[in-house]
Amino acid sequence: MESAEKILDSLSLNRELIGVPDVEVYKKLLESAQGRDAKLKSIGFDIELNEKRRDSLRLLQPVKQVDEKLVEEAPCEPFVPLTEEEEAEVDCAFAPTRRRQVLVTDPGTRIDITGQVLQCLRPGAWLNDEVINVYLGLLKDREKRDPQKFLKCHYFSTFFYKKLVSGNNGYDYKAVKRWTSIRKLGYTLLECDKIFVPIHKEIHWCLAVINKKDKKFQYLDSLKGMDMKVLSALARYYVDEVKDKSGKDIDVSAWEQDFVEDLPEQKNGFDCGMFMLKYVDFYSRGLGLCFDQSHMPYFRVRTAKEILRLRAD
Repeated sequence: MESAEKILDSLSLNRELIGVPDVEVYKKLLESAQGRDAKLKSIGFDIELNEKRRDSLRLLQPVKQVDEKLVEEAPCEPFVPLTEEEEAEVDCAFAPTRRRQVLVTDPGTRIDITGQVLQCLRPGAWLNDEVINVYLGLLKDREKRDPQKFLKCHYFSTFFYKKLVSGNNGYDYKAVKRWTSIRKLGYTLLECDKIFVPIHKEIHWCLAVINKKDKKFQYLDSLKGMDMKVLSALARYYVDEVKDKSGKDIDVSAWEQDFVEDLPEQKNGFDCGMFMLKYVDFYSRGLGLCFDQSHMPYFRVRTAKEILRLRAD
């Protein structure tokens, strides 16, 4: 079409040079251009007709209503943005010059958090025992501050399960018997709604839960793994623990062994520890696991802030 127009323009500028053969060429080019113009008009009509049909169909479709109740009930506290001051505090703590410096000492666990230890909360790093154990202690402190707001829970350290299954037969209650004395805790596990047990599998963090509230032994793995041995060992432990601390014989044979499937999944090779901590955080709030992989960078910075201030929000 463009070539025809250029030739026509060329001919129109040189009318005095046009001969009889040129007139025929001019005529054919003009007919070709007019034919294409008619075709373009036809296509334009079809486009306009189909656009009107599309608009009519859209009018017939029901308008999707936003459930205002769900919007109102969406939890806000687990996702409160950090202030500029808090972000600056975390950035400063991550600085290479502070790697050897003790940034904070947790009074409950007596763990020193140095700049080097805190580096595990930077993007792409694997979480270490120190950060996990301090954070779990902060969750317990949070519960004590506001017991009406949070479930009554117990948070075992990352070393508990390894100790429990360290015996010759893969189970040794005596090895952890003193971990939960009433004098030490001020309560018994039988009083807790949920008991959280971090599970470390070589290079991967998972979570097990003794869920008395719902009568379940739960296993949460951000990579959808399963381990029946973990739940069996914890079921045996819970029976032994209740018997030792209260003298009661309990039957957990009817409790469900739940490998939680509807849970946020890990999409990389380094965020398993962060997923595990947020499973604990949300469950201790009595919330569903309403987060995903995209929240992990925020959760890392938030966790660093909470550890630096020794206060989980």
